[in-house]
Order: sequence, then structure tokens, then C-alpha cells
Amino acid sequence: MPSHALHLDDHHERQSLAGSESEVGSTASSSRLPLASPFTEAGKSKLTQARVDECHRAVTKEMTKILNPKYKAPNRDSLTNHLIPAWYAVEKGNLISELKHVSKAAITADGWTSFSQDHYLTVTLHYVRNGQAQEKVLKTKAVYQAQTGTAVAEEIDEILEEYGVREKVVAATVDNAANMDVAVKKLQIVKFPCFAHTLNLAAQKLYNCTTISNWAARIRSVIVWMKRSHMAKVVLKEKQDLLKLPKHMLLLDVKTRWNSLHLMMERFCEQFPAIQAAAIDPRIRKPMEKERLSKMGNEDLRRAEEFVLLMRKHYTSTLAVSSDKSPTCGEILPILQKLQLHYTVQEEDSAFTRSIKENIWKNLSTRYQEADIQRFLEEATILDPRFKSKVDKDEVWDRIREAAMAANTEAAADEFPEQGETEREGYEDQEEEELDYAPPPPVKQKKTALEELFEKEDNELEEWIRRSSSTEACPPIPCKDNIILWWCSKTESLPLLAGLAESFLCVQASSTPSERVFSTAGDTISPERSRILPEKADMLIFLQKNC
Repeated sequence: MPSHALHLDDHHERQSLAGSESEVGSTASSSRLPLASPFTEAGKSKLTQARVDECHRAVTKEMTKILNPKYKAPNRDSLTNHLIPAWYAVEKGNLISELKHVSKAAITADGWTSFSQDHYLTVTLHYVRNGQAQEKVLKTKAVYQAQTGTAVAEEIDEILEEYGVREKVVAATVDNAANMDVAVKKLQIVKFPCFAHTLNLAAQKLYNCTTISNWAARIRSVIVWMKRSHMAKVVLKEKQDLLKLPKHMLLLDVKTRWNSLHLMMERFCEQFPAIQAAAIDPRIRKPMEKERLSKMGNEDLRRAEEFVLLMRKHYTSTLAVSSDKSPTCGEILPILQKLQLHYTVQEEDSAFTRSIKENIWKNLSTRYQEADIQRFLEEATILDPRFKSKVDKDEVWDRIREAAMAANTEAAADEFPEQGETEREGYEDQEEEELDYAPPPPVKQKKTALEELFEKEDNELEEWIRRSSSTEACPPIPCKDNIILWWCSKTESLPLLAGLAESFLCVQASSTPSERVFSTAGDTISPERSRILPEKADMLIFLQKNC
């Protein structure tokens, strides 16, 4: 074989060996790379945030150009410093003009701290106009001094003077903070403690009862562990599927959160079979936690069911004065009367039930005992056609008669019933003129909390109306009816009482309107916009809530 052929063979062999080594090396290096997956491939083609923003701007700009070629979008400076302030000025001027025609109004006020630790004071105004309850946010004002009672009074007074309603405000509904109490007294208007806060404070007294707190702590410890343990969550969901229970998470109570203890026990009762089944599952290995779960017996379930049944009316009462649309102060005394009857200790009550009733009513019985508040609540209740029979005092009608006669002496005597005719006991027949108020047509819908609370009374009223052949001048109306529309229908036949009723219909039973503003404020002054100026935040909140 020629020598040059040998050299060529050697050359090709070296190249093939080098190629095989490179293939081995590339295979080894590729084995060290992460395997491709749909998520990694999708991540490679994912747009950056800057590119996403750029696309959004381009699409919006192109779409706007097609819809209206002459439109020019305002820039940030124009929107912030010109358009929004101009809109706010117009709406504020319209509100001030509207308030000139309002005779009586009431306020709610509360404080709030933003994400950026700025303190704000919110004041809402409530009044009746054209047969409708109106609610307006006057101001969400940033305050920079210590919120003493005197300082809060000056701030609220400044806001009311700005809108020209200082002399028209008859009452203020605020929480039970000491500075608010001092502030309202300095403003010399009637101060109503928020009824929802009052109910929550009474419910919090259960935490001070040793029997109840120890029992609740035992259930709470199980719920805390099951919420923290991943395996416990998995086991609980499996047991829910097997037992065909709702796939609800366990709830944990927070002392300051309204009705949270009731809601925790209600969910515990619902999921008790799943909790018991999870206790014997072999996958829960920790002896301490398994022993704690196994101790949850029928006695705990019985107490929880007893607790939920007893506290249900308390929970419904809180919803009635916080969830419903503009609950008025005329609802406070009837609800208190119903709770007093509900929390009266009976001979057949267990020691557990007795301790709950005594602790809650001991606190509630001390509320709303001031003379001026009692007088105002009695008059508000007797002018509420839903609850006028709940106050059986002739002196209350005497006070209302005097107040109406002071406004217009001439026709006052013709509008009032004689003493003793205000009682509805047994729904006695009375020969009076026919009622001109037409209740709204029946519509099948979910009952409100107030309707649920007074369901028995409403059923009795409907039965009396169905059986009675005679009419009454102003008979009670069910809780589902709108009392403002009812009084609006009486402006011609009872003009003095209708005008007097406005002073009570505008007063709120709770300060939740102010607290609802804080939800909007939290969205406005969010972590992403924490540097927004307080004046701009006030404008945005005003426009969002009032327009």
C-alpha cells in the first residue's frame, strides 16, 4: 500500500476519534443543562413589563384614534392639576347648592391611618331629600396634630362650616372613642355611639369569661394547627369529599372583628365530622397534635351548637345596623328590646348558656342610658311606623306635639291622636280615615337582616291585616317597607309630623358609612400610590363616592 494512503487513513481515524470525543463532550454538557418544559419555553417568549406597557399604550392610542381622530388624550399633568380639580370644584359647588335646601341633617365621623402612616378624618353627611335618603362624603381630611377631643371638634366644625350645614346638623354617630365623645359634646349636638360597635363590645366580654374563653381557646388551637399544617389541610379536604361536606376553610376569630367568634364556631359545627375523621387519619403523625384533635368530642360540638344558636340573633342585629342601606336610629330601641328578651336567663338554661347571657346583657344594659339620648331614641322610634308600638309612653307623644306646635301652632292639634290611642296591643279596631300609603308590590327576594330579626312581628301584622275589616289612620308597616317613602306619602295629610320626622330619619344607627369610605381610601392611597398628596386623595375619594 502506498505511504500516502496510510497517512490518509491515519488522518481520517484521528478525525473520527476527535469527532466522537466532541460528541461525548457535547452530550455530557447537554446533560448538565436543565430540561426544557412548557414553563421554561413560555418564559423565554414572555414580554417584559416595559414591553407590555408599551403595547398597551400603542393599542389604546390606535383605538382612540380610530374612534375619534380629533380626540387628544390628556397628559398626566393636565389630568392631575387641571381636569380633576375642575371636576371636583363643580361637584362640590353643586353639593353646596343642594345642601342649601336641606333643613335637617346628621353626620358620621371616624379616623383612619393610611399605608403611608398619614392620619385622616372622614365626615359623611346624611339627609332626606325628595323622598330619598341621601349620603354624601364631605371630606377625607389629612390631620397633622394630636387627635384630642378639642382638635377633632375644630376639624369637624371647619368641615361643616365649609359646606354651610353647621346649624342643620342634629346628631352625630361616632364610635366609642373618648376623643370623639369630647368632640361631639363640644359641637353641642346629640352624640350617638355606633350601635354596631356597641354590640361588638358586648360580644367581646365573652373573652373575659373563664369558662367560655378556655373552651374557645381549645377549639382555636385545633383550627390554628389545621390552617398551618399542609398535611392537615390535605386530609381535611379528603374527608370533606368523603362526607360530602361543603369545601369551606376553617375560620379563625379575631377579637376586634365583628362576630368573628360566632362565625368561627358556626364553621366548626359545619366541619366537625371532617375534623373528627381527620383526627384518626394515620398520616397525622405528631402525637401531640393527634391527641389534641382526638379530644374534640361531642361535648365541644354541643357547646358550639348552643353558642351559635344563642349568638345568631346578636349576629343578625349587627348586620341589620351595618349592612342594610341607611339604618336609622329608630331601630336601636326595638333591637335592644328584642335582645333583652333573648338574653333573659331562663330556668332551663345550662351554666354555659347562663354565663353567655349574663356577660353580654350586663354590658348592653348600660348603653344608651343618658337622658338626652333616651329622649331622642324614644321620639325616633315612635315616629318610625314600623316600630311605633314599641314605645308605650304618652309623654313621648306630648314632647312630639310640643315640638310640632312650636314649628306651626295653627294646625298641630288636628294631626295627633289622643293619649291612649297609640297602643297597638291586640290591633284594636279604630274608625279612622282610609290609609293613602300603597306598599310596594310583593317581590320574591332574600330577606334583609332587619326583616329576619322581626319576622315574627311582621307575620303577626300580615295576619292582622288579612283578618281585619276596619282601617286605622296610620297602622304599622312591615320592616320591608321604606319608611322614608311612607312619610313622603304623608306630607299632605300629616305635614307637621312629616317635617318633624326628617330630624330622626337622617340619624344613622351606626358609623359604618364612614368606615366604608376607608375601603375606597385604601384603594386610592395604595402601596403603589402611597406618595399621593392628601388634597388629591380627598378629591378622588369625594368624586368616587358622590358622583
